[in-house]
Amino acid sequence: MNYFILVFSGIIIGLTVAAPIGPVNLICIRRTLAYGTMNGFISGLGAALGDGVFAVITAFGFTAVSQLIEGYSFWLRLLGGLMMIGFGIHTFRTKVTLSCPITRKDEGSSTMAGALISTFGLTITNPVTLLGFAVLFAGFAGLADNDATFAGAALLVAGVVAGSVAWWFTITAITGIFHKHINEHVMHRINQGFGVLVMLCGLGSMGSLLVRKFL
Repeated sequence: MNYFILVFSGIIIGLTVAAPIGPVNLICIRRTLAYGTMNGFISGLGAALGDGVFAVITAFGFTAVSQLIEGYSFWLRLLGGLMMIGFGIHTFRTKVTLSCPITRKDEGSSTMAGALISTFGLTITNPVTLLGFAVLFAGFAGLADNDATFAGAALLVAGVVAGSVAWWFTITAITGIFHKHINEHVMHRINQGFGVLVMLCGLGSMGSLLVRKFL
């Protein structure tokens, strides 16, 4: 088992889930501008904890299912690759607006504890995030070329959390330094970049599976 590839795959999954600009990203950006970089980063950590919970559910659940239906692993991973491509196209095409509705309760936490708890709650109550993890884990299972094991699942989860934390540190630091240049165009470009990344990972996953299957 290639542990490096598992951890690296987890980091890419964490970045891919965290990076598309949506409500949580906008909240962290706005809190960074209003309360400082640390408050924005702590808000991001709340989202990272939520991502970690979803990663545990998905990774260990996917591992258990894969072991039960081992004969269908090729088709599961192929479907995951196709869904990754679709997910990437959706991310690439999503429009970003700074005026999207965010409630005062979600946006107004000035304390560190309140900042963390609010974004954790916002992340953990979004079922779309769980679907995104299911798609990405299925796709990267083929790319990593590993049998489904619980040790591998644990490494993937660790990578996911690391990737998510790295994203929130990066976006809040950049916002704090270049706050005058953060606008809808910049955030749309971020979405496009990560959309392309997810599509390439999906193509890579499908390509590696097809090569092993037919060559």
